[in-house]
Amino acid sequence: MSLEANGIQRAISPVSSGRSSPAQPRHRNRDDEGLVKKDKGYRRYASGIERVLSSFETTVEEWADYISFLGRLLKALQNKPAETTNIPHKALISKRLSQCLNPALPSGVHQKTVEVYAYIFTSLGRSGLSADLSLYLPGLMPVLSFAALSVKPAVLALFETFIVALNTSSLRPALKAIILALLPCLEEEGTEEFDRTLQILSVLKEVIGGEHKDTVSKSDASGDQYFWQCIFLASITSRSRRPGALAYLTRKLPQLGHPLSTKSPGAEKNGRSSSPGDLSGLNLAINAVASPEPGLLVRCFCAGLCDEQLLTQRGFLDLLLTHLPLHSPVLQVKVIHEDLEKLISAATSVVARRDMSLNRRLWSWFLGPELASEHSNGSVVTPGQEAFAYQSHYFEQYGLNQLIRTILSAIDSNTESPLERARPLRICLSLMDRWEVGGLVVPQIFLPAMKSVWQYQNIAPSRESTAEVLRSAIMFFDGVESGMIWAAIFKVMTNAFDRLSDRFAESGEDLKLIFFIVTTFNIREEEMLVVHLPLASLVLLLHVTALSLKNSSQETPGCSDVILLALRITNRLLDLIPPRAFVSEALLQHGNKRSSGEDISSQDVLNLAKVERFYSRNQGNLDIEGQPLTPQEVGRAILQAAFETVTLMLQPDAPATYIETDTAITLLNVVIRKVPKAQKPSLEEFSTTLLGVSPEIVMDKRPSTPFPLVAGKVSALETVCSAPRSDPWVSDDFLRQLIPSLVVSLWSSLSPSRPRYNVEAARCLWRLQTVATDKKLVESTISTLLRSREVYDETNPIDREDARRFATLWMHSPSTSAIAQSRRSSLVRGTNENGPDTNSASDLILLERPLILLLDILDSPRSTIFDFVVSWLQSLPNINLVIDMLIDRAVFHPSTVITQSAGPSYSTIDQTVDAGLCIYYLQLLLRIIEYSPSNAWSALAVMSNLKVNDDTRRSKDNSENGDMHLQLKQTALLLLRQLLDGPTSASIIELEVEGPLLEELNSSVELAENSLQLSLMEVMVVAIRTRLSSQDYSGAIKRQRPLSRDHIRVPSSLSAFTDGDDRKTPRLKITTLPPKLLRCLILGLTSRNSRPVLDGWITFLSACLPLYGDSIFQILIPLVECFCNTLGAAFKNVQSTFGKTQDEDTETFEPTLALLLNGLEQSLATAHDRLMTEDISSTPVKSPEQQQQSFFGTMVSGVFAPETNRAKSTTANNRLTVLLCFKDAVRVCFTIWSWGDYGPNSPLQDSAASSSFNYTILRLRNRTRRIFEHLFAAEALECLETLIELWLALTKEDSAIRSVSILNLLHALETSTPKNAIPAMFNAIYSRTNPSALDPIRKSTLTSNISDTSLAAFLVAYTRSLDDDAMDEIWNDCMTFLKDVLANPMPHRQTLPRLLEFTAVLGEKVDNTNFGEQRKMRRELGDLFVRLLTATLTIRPMGFSLESPHPTSHEKLSADGSGSRRSLDSRGSTGSDGLINVLATITPNLSKVLTDSDRIASTTLTISAQVIGPTFRSKSFPENISQRTLDLMIALSSIAETTRPWRKDVAEAFNDSKFFSTPLSLAQEGWVPIIRQWSLGDKERMPELLSRLTSPTSAGIMFGVGANSARLEADRKTQLNLRRIAFLILTAAKDTFVINLVSLQEKIVDLLNATAASSPSSTTRAEIYMVFRALLLKTSAHHLASMWPTINSELYDAISSVFPNQSTDHQNVTCLLQVCKLLDVLLTLELDDFQMQEWLFITDTTDAVYRSSDAQSVAMVDELAEELDSSTETSRFTNTSLSGALQGGKRKPLLTSSVTSGIGKDDLMEKVLRPFFRHLSIYAFESTYSMEAPDWKACFDDLMADLFDDSTLV
Repeated sequence: MSLEANGIQRAISPVSSGRSSPAQPRHRNRDDEGLVKKDKGYRRYASGIERVLSSFETTVEEWADYISFLGRLLKALQNKPAETTNIPHKALISKRLSQCLNPALPSGVHQKTVEVYAYIFTSLGRSGLSADLSLYLPGLMPVLSFAALSVKPAVLALFETFIVALNTSSLRPALKAIILALLPCLEEEGTEEFDRTLQILSVLKEVIGGEHKDTVSKSDASGDQYFWQCIFLASITSRSRRPGALAYLTRKLPQLGHPLSTKSPGAEKNGRSSSPGDLSGLNLAINAVASPEPGLLVRCFCAGLCDEQLLTQRGFLDLLLTHLPLHSPVLQVKVIHEDLEKLISAATSVVARRDMSLNRRLWSWFLGPELASEHSNGSVVTPGQEAFAYQSHYFEQYGLNQLIRTILSAIDSNTESPLERARPLRICLSLMDRWEVGGLVVPQIFLPAMKSVWQYQNIAPSRESTAEVLRSAIMFFDGVESGMIWAAIFKVMTNAFDRLSDRFAESGEDLKLIFFIVTTFNIREEEMLVVHLPLASLVLLLHVTALSLKNSSQETPGCSDVILLALRITNRLLDLIPPRAFVSEALLQHGNKRSSGEDISSQDVLNLAKVERFYSRNQGNLDIEGQPLTPQEVGRAILQAAFETVTLMLQPDAPATYIETDTAITLLNVVIRKVPKAQKPSLEEFSTTLLGVSPEIVMDKRPSTPFPLVAGKVSALETVCSAPRSDPWVSDDFLRQLIPSLVVSLWSSLSPSRPRYNVEAARCLWRLQTVATDKKLVESTISTLLRSREVYDETNPIDREDARRFATLWMHSPSTSAIAQSRRSSLVRGTNENGPDTNSASDLILLERPLILLLDILDSPRSTIFDFVVSWLQSLPNINLVIDMLIDRAVFHPSTVITQSAGPSYSTIDQTVDAGLCIYYLQLLLRIIEYSPSNAWSALAVMSNLKVNDDTRRSKDNSENGDMHLQLKQTALLLLRQLLDGPTSASIIELEVEGPLLEELNSSVELAENSLQLSLMEVMVVAIRTRLSSQDYSGAIKRQRPLSRDHIRVPSSLSAFTDGDDRKTPRLKITTLPPKLLRCLILGLTSRNSRPVLDGWITFLSACLPLYGDSIFQILIPLVECFCNTLGAAFKNVQSTFGKTQDEDTETFEPTLALLLNGLEQSLATAHDRLMTEDISSTPVKSPEQQQQSFFGTMVSGVFAPETNRAKSTTANNRLTVLLCFKDAVRVCFTIWSWGDYGPNSPLQDSAASSSFNYTILRLRNRTRRIFEHLFAAEALECLETLIELWLALTKEDSAIRSVSILNLLHALETSTPKNAIPAMFNAIYSRTNPSALDPIRKSTLTSNISDTSLAAFLVAYTRSLDDDAMDEIWNDCMTFLKDVLANPMPHRQTLPRLLEFTAVLGEKVDNTNFGEQRKMRRELGDLFVRLLTATLTIRPMGFSLESPHPTSHEKLSADGSGSRRSLDSRGSTGSDGLINVLATITPNLSKVLTDSDRIASTTLTISAQVIGPTFRSKSFPENISQRTLDLMIALSSIAETTRPWRKDVAEAFNDSKFFSTPLSLAQEGWVPIIRQWSLGDKERMPELLSRLTSPTSAGIMFGVGANSARLEADRKTQLNLRRIAFLILTAAKDTFVINLVSLQEKIVDLLNATAASSPSSTTRAEIYMVFRALLLKTSAHHLASMWPTINSELYDAISSVFPNQSTDHQNVTCLLQVCKLLDVLLTLELDDFQMQEWLFITDTTDAVYRSSDAQSVAMVDELAEELDSSTETSRFTNTSLSGALQGGKRKPLLTSSVTSGIGKDDLMEKVLRPFFRHLSIYAFESTYSMEAPDWKACFDDLMADLFDDSTLV
C-alpha cells in the first residue's frame, strides 16, 4: 500500500555530532512549559542545565569526558532555586544519565552517575519521584547486572532510600521490573549485597501488601499475592535472573505442604482434616502464593526445572521437595489438572540428563516424604517393611495419573522431530530405574509408545530420523518385562477381534501395530519363545478360525484383510518358536497338568479363557500361577486350529483370497514341522473339504472351481503329505480319489486363451505328481481329458483346445525346461559311456502318454488339429526330448506290457507286442522328421546311436470326418492344385481363378472355417505363382531372408518357393496382383475368426509380399496400419488379462502378438529390401565397403545405409512411405516393450498370477527388442528420431518412468550402442541446422517433428545416462562434432547452450574414468568448452533478450537422464533463460571440465561480464531475474578461483534502486545466501553503506516544487540505504556487524533528529525501525546495551504521538505501523534488558488479566487503547485481522504481513492498530503464561516482507 511521506511531529533538537539521541518528548502528565516560573532565577536555572546537556553532544568523547559532564550537570542541578522542586529538561536528563550507565564505560562513570541520580531523587522528593518514576527508573534498572562491587552499594542505597519509600500506586506497575533489577545481587550468597537485596525485597513486599491493610484483617496476608505473582513472572521470563529468583524462593517461599500420618498418604497429622480439598486450614501465606493465578507458581517451577543449568534444575527440585510436595493442596486442588501435568512433565524431563543427583530428588518427590510413626515411648522410627507399600500408594494417589497423562500427551504429539519423538521413550526408560514408579507407569504407556513409533515411520523426514527413534524404542522395549509386553499385546488382540463387527478399520490398525512390534523388536528371549509366543499364536489362530467361520456364513467387507494380517503375525511368531516349546515342562506348576487324552478341539473357549485370565489378572507373570496350558496342550491346540483354519478357507463358498489361503497353508506347514510329537489331529472335515464334489471326467462336464481355490487345495494336500510322520495322515485310496478331480480343475486353467494362471497351473500339476503314490495317476487323468470329446471321431480324437492346453503344460513344465537346458550344454549325445540317457523318459512321466496321443494326430492329415500339431512341433525348442523318448522306447529298452491279469506286475513280457511297439514308435519318429525336418534333423544330428534305415511313410487314414460340404471343398482344392501343377496350367490360368479363390477365402474367414482357409491360401499362392511363370516371371522372385521370430514357418508349398537361391535372377518387374488380395490379407489378419490359423496367414503374407514387386509401396501403409491397430487391440487384451478383471474367455493371447510382430517385421523387411534394390540399381558401382547390406545384414561404414540423389520423385515417395511405416512400427513396439516399466503402479492386480505375468512381459519384451535391433540396423537415424519424439511427448506428460524406458531401450539394443547412437544424434542435429555440411547418405528425411534444440536436450539426457566407461567409444566422435560446430557456429546458434551443457557432461564423465591420455583429453575438452561458451555469448548476447521481462519459469530442461525436463518448447531453451539454466547446471562442476585455475577464473569472468552483468543492468531488472539466475550466482560464489567479478555484479544489483522490488520468495531463497556470501569476504560493506547516510539538514531548503522534489529524492535514497543495511544485517550470521554498531548508532541517532521539513525528512523513521528489528534478530542482547536508551525513547515518542490530544495532522501511518511492529518484536523475543522497560508500554503483570474494575493502567499502550476506544464508537471495532496471530504454536508477533496485507492506509488504524493496542498486554501475558518459545523465523519473514514491499517507498 502506498502511504504518505509525512513524518510524525516531534520536538526539534539541535543538530548533534551523531552520538546523542533526540530530546525526549515532554511527559504527558507533567508539562515542563506549564511550570516555567516568571522569575529570572528559574529561567537561569533551566538555561544552565540546558547548556550542560548540549555540551554532551559536542564534548563527550572519552570516559573522562563523561565524568566531567556529570560533574557539570550535578553542579547545574545544585543551583536550583530554593522554592522549586521541579527539574527542567528532565526527559533529556534521564536519557543522558541512561547513556552514562553504558556497560562499556568504567565503574567511575557509573558511580558518578549514581551520585547524580541520588541528588535528583533527593530534590524531587517522594511525590515528585513517584510522578517521574517512568523517566528515571528505566535507566537505573540494568545497572546491578553489570555494576562493579564499588557501585552496587550505591545503587542499592538508591533503592533502599528512594524507590522502596514510594507509594504503592507508583511501585505496582513497575514491581516486576524492580524485582528483575534486584535479582542479580542474589546470585552469590554470603556477600553484603545479598543480605541487603533480601531486605529490600522484604520491604518492597510489605509496601506492596500495605494497600490491603485497611480492608483486610491483620492476620490476612493476601496483600502479598501481587508480589509473589511478580516474583514468579520474573523467574519465568528472565533466564539470566532465574538463579537469583531461586535463591529468594528458597528462603522466602512458604511451605505449601503438610506432614502426613502413617495411616494414609492422604491424611493429615495432628487431627487435621484428611481431605486435601479443604483449603480452610491453609495459612494466609499459602493463599498469597496460590492466588489469584496458581498457574504462575507452577510455571515458575516448570521454567526452573527446564533450565539449561544443572545447578538451577537441582535447586528447583530441592525447592519442590521442601516447599511444594506432590500431596500439597495447592497442586491437588488449587491448580487445574493441566497445570499439574505440566509441572510433572517438567520435573520428569530432568531424567534426560542421566544425572543421579537429579534423579534421586525426582524419586523422592514422586514417592513422598519419608514415612514416620510414633511409638508409645515417643520414639520415631521408619518401618522398612511398610516403606515400599507406602511409597507406591503415595505415588499412585497423587502423581500416577498425571504422570501417565503427561507421557501420553508427549507420545501423542505429531511432531516430526526425532528428538521430541524419542524423548518420552527415554523418559520411560529412566523411570524404570525406580520400579515403584516405572512399574505403575509402563503398563499404561507401553502400547501408546509402540503405536507412536509405528506411526512415526510414515511422517519421518528421513531414514536417519526413523532410526534415531527406533533406537530409543528398542532400548525401552528391552527394558520392559516379557510378561508385561505380551499382556499388552494380548489386550490389543482381544480388542481387535472384539470390535470386528462394526470397526474393521480399527481392528486392522491394531493388528498392524502387533505386526510392527513382532517384526521390529527383540522377541527372542527364552521366556517369550517357550511361553508367550506359543500362547499368542494359539489365541490368534482361535480368533482367525472363528472369524473365518463367521465370514464364510456372511461375508463382511474388510474381514479378509484382518484375517490375512492375523495369519502373517501368526506365521512370524511360529517361525521363531523352537520345537522344544511344545515339549518342555520346566516352567509348569503341578496344578496346571491335565490329562493328555482330552479333546482339545472341544475346549477352544476354555483355553482362550485361561489365556485371557493369565494375561489380564497376572500380567503374564509366571511366578504367580505358572503357565495356563501345558506345552503339549498348546501344540495340539495350535495344530488343530491350523487345520480348521485351512479347512474353512478351502470351502467352495469361502470368501478367502488366494493370499489368505496360501498364508494359512504356509502356517500349517510350519506348525506340522514345529509339533513333532503331537497326536494325529481330526482330519475328517479337512479331507471332505479337499475332496468336495468329485467332478466326473466326462465329455460334457468341465469344473468351474476358481483356480486360487484349486491351487490352495494342491498346496494343502502337498503340505499334509510331506509331513514328517511315520504314519501317513492321508491314505492312498483318498489320493486316488482326490488327485483326478484336482487335475480336471487345473486342466481348464491351462488354456492359452486365458493365460492368467498358465504357469501356476502347470506347477500345480507337477506338485500333484510328487504327491501321488501312483506315479501314473496324473498322466492317465490328462490322457483321459485329451480323449474326452462330446462325439467321438476317430479322425479327430482330440479337441484343438485340449491340444493347446497340453502345449501350454509342456512349455511351462519344469522338467522340460531343465532338460532342454542341460541338453544344450552337452556337445554330443553319444559321448555318454554308459549308453543312452534314460532319465529323460522318467522325467517325462507326466507328459509321455498325452504326448503319444498328440503325436498320433500326425497319421491323420485331415484332422482339424493336424496343422496345430505340425506347427507346435516345428516351434518346439526342446524337440530333442520327444525324439529321446521315442528312441528310448523303440530301441534302447524292451517294451513291456501290463496285462489286466498281471495287475501291477512288470514280469510279463509279450514279444509280439514288443515288435509292434517298436515299429509304432519309429513310425512316430518318421512323422516328426517329415513334418518338422529342420528341428528333427538338428536334434538327430548330435545322436550317434541312431540309424534310420526305413523312411517309408504310413498310409493316411481317409475316413470321413462328418462334414461333407467341407470335405467337398477340400477335395476340389486338391484337384485344382494338381491341375495348376500339371501341363494344362495355362488353360486354367485363363479362367482367372484368383478372384473366386479370394472370395471363398473371405467367406471362410467370416465362417471361421480354419482348415479350409489353409487350403485356400495354399492354392492361391500356387495360382499366382503359375500366372507369373506363364508370363516369364518364374525367376523374378528374390530369395526371402528368414525372419527373426519365435516360431519356424511350416515347410509347405506356401513358402517353399522362397527358399531357393535366386540371387542372380533379374529384378521383378511391376506386377499387377488382384486388388482384392490386399483386402483379403487385412481381413485375415484382423478377424478374430482367423486367430487359430494366424500362423498360416503370416506365412501366406510372406509368400505374397515378394510377388507385389514395385507396387508393394502402394499397399505398405494400409498393411502396416492394419498390423499396428491389430497389435494395439491385442496388446490391450493381454493387459486386461492381468488387470483387475478378466472376461471368461480372452480371444487374444501372447502368441498372437508374436505372430503379428512377425508379420509386421516381414512386411517392413520386404519393402525395405525393394527400396534398397531400387537405390542400388540407380547408383553407380562403388567399392565393396560402400555397398548396402540387406535389412538384417551387418552394418558397414557406419550405421546408415547409403543413399544417392534420386532422379525420380517416385523413388523419394517410396522411401518416405517406408520410413513412415518404420515410425509406426517403432511406436507400437515401444508401447509393448515398456509395459513392465510402471514403477510402483504395476499393472498386475493378482499376486497369484505373478509368475505368468513376469513370463509374459519377458516374452514380449524379448520379441520387440529383436525387432528394434533389426529396425535400427536398417534405418538407425529414423528410428532414433522416432524414439526422441516419443521421449519429448512423454516428458511433456511428466511421465518420468516411461521416458526413462526410452533411454533404457537404447542401452539394451546392440545396434544402438553409444558408438552408433551418438553419431546418429549428431547427424540428426546437423540435418536441421546445417544439412549442406552432411553427405547425402547421412542426412535425415525430417519425418519427425523435432527441433534442433530438442535433439540437443535429448543428447544431453542420453549422454548423462551413459556409463562412464562408454566415453572411450564416443570420445573421438564427440570431439570431431564439437570442432565442426565451432568451425561454423552460426547454423547451430539455437543449440549452442545445450551443446555447452553436453560438453560439461562429457567433462564429468571423463573425470570418473582413466582411459587415454587424460591430461591431453582434459585440455582439449577445456579448450572446446571455452570456445563454445565464447561462441554462445558472441552469437546470442544476453542484452538482446533482457529488455522484456521473463517470467520465472520452473520448467527448465534438466536432462538428467531421468527424462524430466525443464522446458519442452523448441525455442524455450535458446533465450537468456535457457542459457542461464544451462550455466546454473554446469557451473558447480566447472572444475571437472576446466582443470586449470586460470582458465576457471577466466571463464567465470566471462560469465559474469556477459551473462550476469547484462542481466543485472537490464532495464527490466528485477523482473528478469529468476531463481536459476540466482542459482548461477550462488554457484559462482562457491568457486574459489573467482573473487571480484561476481562481487561486482552483486554490488551493482544490491545498489540498484529497484532491488527491493524483487519478489519476496525470490529474495528469501536466492538473494539471502548470495548477500551473505558477498558480505563475508569484505568488511567494508557496512561502512560503505553507512557513509551514504547523510545527516538531516534544513539549509538550502526553502519552499516550492524544487524543494519538495529534492527532499523526496533524499528520502528515497535514505530509505533504500537503510533497507540495504537492514537486509545486510539479516542475511549475515549473528553478531557479524558488532564492530560497526557504534557507527550505525551514530547515524541512526542523526536521522532520528529529522523533521517533516528537513532533508531527509522524518519519513525515514519507518526504515530506522526496520534496522532496529534486524539488530534485535541478529545481534546478541549484551551488544545492544547502548541502543536501549534510543529504542525506548523512540517507542515512547512515537506511541505518545497517537493520543487524541496530540497533533496528528502530519502523522505517517507507515512509521506508526513500523514502530508498533518494533514493540511487537521486542515483546515476542522477551529480551532480558527490555523486560525491565516493557512496563512503560504494557501491563506486564497479572493486572493485565486480573485488574480491578476501578483500577487504571499507567502503561502507555493500555492507556492509549482506552482513550481511542472512548473517542470512537465501539460498533466500529473489529478484531478479525488479529485472529490468525492468536493461534497456538510458537509465540509469533501480532502484527505480521498476513495481518496487514490488503488493508488500505485509511483503514490501518481502525482495523489493525486499534485492535493491536487493545490486545497487546493480554496477548503478551498469555504468551508468557503459555511458556511458548519465540518464533524467530516468523519475525525474520515479516521483516523480509516489509523490506521488499516497495509500495512504502516514497
